[in-house]
Amino acid sequence: MRTTLIKSLAAVAIATVAAFGADSSVGTWKLNTDKSTYTPAPMPVKSLTSTRVGSDGGVTVTSKGERTDGTVISTSYTAKYDGTAVPVKGYGAPYDTLALKRVDANTYTDERKKTGGQYHATGRTTISEDGKLMTWRSSGTGADGKPFTSTFVYDKQ
Repeated sequence: MRTTLIKSLAAVAIATVAAFGADSSVGTWKLNTDKSTYTPAPMPVKSLTSTRVGSDGGVTVTSKGERTDGTVISTSYTAKYDGTAVPVKGYGAPYDTLALKRVDANTYTDERKKTGGQYHATGRTTISEDGKLMTWRSSGTGADGKPFTSTFVYDKQ
């Protein structure tokens, strides 16, 4: 009986890993501002590099860069793909909490908010089939209370 249970649990674990596959978002990604868009203009980010490392049921992300107004961006968070909001540490981002969900091996959704502020956005990240491009499309209300849409395109480093 015990052997059968262990074999059954192992089979379920293998099936789960096979169903979702490896986390295709893991790696270092550099924002390609020429391919990225932001409405209303101008693009608020001058440069951004994000390093994504797989963690237990989720990802740890560290981002460094610069906003177009000269503000330094240096943020990090660790989130599970379960939709639970986690704090974003650091400075330069307009939000301080983030929640992630994994849709499939190459697609993720997120919700970003500023506690006590107006910023609230939802987004969808897709990784290209060849694993070389990551595209994050988002829309919401900016820190200024005005609606925005954005498409940030990242190149794998």
